[in-house]
Amino acid sequence: MTYYDFDSFRHDAKVLAQKVKSKFDPDAILGIARGGLTLAHFLANALDIRDCFSLNSIHYEKSKKLDTINIYNIPDLSKFKKVLITDDIIDSGESMVAIKKKISNMYPNLEIAVATIFYKPKALMLPNFTIKEADDWIEFFWDLSLE
Repeated sequence: MTYYDFDSFRHDAKVLAQKVKSKFDPDAILGIARGGLTLAHFLANALDIRDCFSLNSIHYEKSKKLDTINIYNIPDLSKFKKVLITDDIIDSGESMVAIKKKISNMYPNLEIAVATIFYKPKALMLPNFTIKEADDWIEFFWDLSLE
C-alpha cells in the first residue's frame, strides 16, 4: 500500500490544472464521489470554475470490488459544452467507462474529458489528464476512518 499525502496532492493538483487548462479548458467540473471530490474542488479553484458538481458511483466497498456499478445523483449538464470528470484513480476503468457512457447518452453534445491523479495502465480506459501510475493500493490523505 502507498500513502499519498497532502503536499504531494497539492503539487500534483497544480500540475494537473496546468495540463487541463492548456488542452481542454472546461466549463464545468464533475467530481465522482467520493474519491474525485477533493480533486474537483482543487481544480475548480485553480481553474476559476464556479460550476463544480458531483455524482455518486459505487463500485468498491473499502478495498473490495463489487459486482455492480451504481451511478446516481447525476446533475443537469445541459447548459455546458465541456465537462471535466475527476476521480482519484482509474483502477480497472470499469466505473469511468460506465460513467462516461451514461453521461454521453444523457448529453450527446457534451465534450467530456477525464482527469485523475493516479491510473493503472491496464485499465479499460486511461484518463485524458493524469499524473502518476499506480501499481498497488493507494491510501489517500482524505481516507479518514473513525474506527
